[in-house]
Amino acid sequence: MEYMPSRTRATAMAIYSPTFAGTLREAAAFCLRRNPRPASIASSPPAAILNRTRQLASSSHLLPRVPPISPLFVALRRRPQSWRRPWSPAAAAGGVVRSLFTGIVEEMGRVEQLGPSPEGGGFTMTISASVVLGGVALGDSISVNGTCLTVTHFDAAASNFTVGLSPETLRRTSLGEIREGSPVNLERALRPDSRMGGHFVQGHVDGTGEIAGVAEEGDSLRVRVRAPPELLRYVVPKGFIAVDGTSLTVVRVEDGEGWFDFVLVAYTQQKVVITQKKVGDKVNLEVDILGKYVERLLKGGSAEAPAAAMAP
Repeated sequence: MEYMPSRTRATAMAIYSPTFAGTLREAAAFCLRRNPRPASIASSPPAAILNRTRQLASSSHLLPRVPPISPLFVALRRRPQSWRRPWSPAAAAGGVVRSLFTGIVEEMGRVEQLGPSPEGGGFTMTISASVVLGGVALGDSISVNGTCLTVTHFDAAASNFTVGLSPETLRRTSLGEIREGSPVNLERALRPDSRMGGHFVQGHVDGTGEIAGVAEEGDSLRVRVRAPPELLRYVVPKGFIAVDGTSLTVVRVEDGEGWFDFVLVAYTQQKVVITQKKVGDKVNLEVDILGKYVERLLKGGSAEAPAAAMAP
């Protein structure tokens, strides 16, 4: 954990954990998890929590356990007057964090247009949608088949929005196979007050897999996906994986044969695009970030990201 004392700005904390959701309450919970928490923690003012966080930040036994660079960063500024206001999650979420998703698809959209960007150097994709347009603003992040993309234009009346695509994104993800009329999974970025129904998904596709088989099991479907070894090493039975942005529980992993499988219940089959794909089609894969953190910590912070890892 990084700790920078200052009289004008209280602290800047880098939380190297996928369970960080961007609020001061959760940052404090991360720091206090090994220590007795006062009974009044739920109603404690931010100043009290921050003071305890400072004490832990200076504890030598914590420093070597957490790498100094964090992908999730929040800046907590000292504002004496604001500390006197009633505690609320909304007031605490003043820091800046990267977009996160849950892997719970909100709706299936349909690609209306895909072509070169008018500005040149890239491509644009226009998608028809309804649910994800609620509260949308320019610059917002929306997961499209598991790829975090930025809204560059939207038209509520026409029920569509536009995102930009770089050539690298098309090469590294299954979006390169998208055509006009193709269905896509859509999910808005997680808010601090959102319910966590799946698992933490960054929208940074690690690579692609290939559907190797589909078999019916009652009213469920068992889907087998072939994946490269550099990704399969992070996949474990009963663990999480995002397939085309859908949070799924792994059933079985076969390292020797290079595949894993999962089961789609009847309800999920109607809500995601996987069931509309056939054997041989590509799917975007994002492994559970916890596996990468554990590997990095065990190797002393020197582990490299998967060869196919990218941040579109």
